[in-house]
Amino acid sequence: MKRARIIYNPTSGREHFKKEIATVLDRLEQAGYETSAHATKGAGDATKAAEIAVERKYDLIVIAGGDGTINEVIAGVAEADYRPKIGIIPAGTTNDFARALSIPREVDKAVDIIVKGLKKKLDIGKVNDHYFVNIAGGGDLTELTYDVPIKMKATLGQLAYYLKGIEMLPSLKPVSAKIEYDDRVFEGEIMLFLVANTNSVGGFEKIAPNALIDDGYFDLVILKKINLAEFLRIATAALRGTHTEDENIIYTQAKRIKVTPKEKMLLNIDGEYGGELPGEIVNLKQHLTFFVSEQFIDKEASIRDD
Repeated sequence: MKRARIIYNPTSGREHFKKEIATVLDRLEQAGYETSAHATKGAGDATKAAEIAVERKYDLIVIAGGDGTINEVIAGVAEADYRPKIGIIPAGTTNDFARALSIPREVDKAVDIIVKGLKKKLDIGKVNDHYFVNIAGGGDLTELTYDVPIKMKATLGQLAYYLKGIEMLPSLKPVSAKIEYDDRVFEGEIMLFLVANTNSVGGFEKIAPNALIDDGYFDLVILKKINLAEFLRIATAALRGTHTEDENIIYTQAKRIKVTPKEKMLLNIDGEYGGELPGEIVNLKQHLTFFVSEQFIDKEASIRDD
């Protein structure tokens, strides 16, 4: 019999998944998996649980949590020779990676996708000693995703990020940096950079509109030094996906990106603190196998056709 291990964060989102755990266990058992569950107990625990699942050669790891929990599990799987297939049940605040895979927030519908068994090998990223599935970035504004208190996120959801972003706007400062991407180089002052593996960044799906998750390339967004009025204009354009045409934006693709700031710049990885730059960001093409939705397959086909 196939074996599945559920790794879930009991504090993610509004703690809704805890009420559904028995139903999910039953659904996976009915689908032919001998299933057990592990509730994470703090930072880094999901990585340890994933490493144990790899050692015991589970066929499937189901991650129930937000992007931070997914990131931790990936860290426990990515280095291994044997890598279980991965299913996602979105239970966080923004759920960028699940949104990119077109996995609905409803637990029963997310389990439907796993049970249906449509799977695909997808890219992940590595920077220094860290892995990510969704985003790596730097600049003041990228810090808001790990600067929002957990209780505030649990109470207000995604609104917490908007409120924190508004609070930070007046204090945004440019950083001088050198960014090498494949055979090209940008050097100058930037407000932020984003290395996107998916098209969903901070709950917005048009910041990296052309991103594909299986092509071996990242979408790189660099926002040059601008004033507050220009920033607000570009942020509004980003909601529509028209920001990529702005002269203050560099939007391109690359397999390997090296960022060397000339002053302190923190690294954001999947919405969590990832240490300080410099760093080299590398795409690991089709490194892990995920269960995905039919809508995701159709969406990627549409991007390729465009």
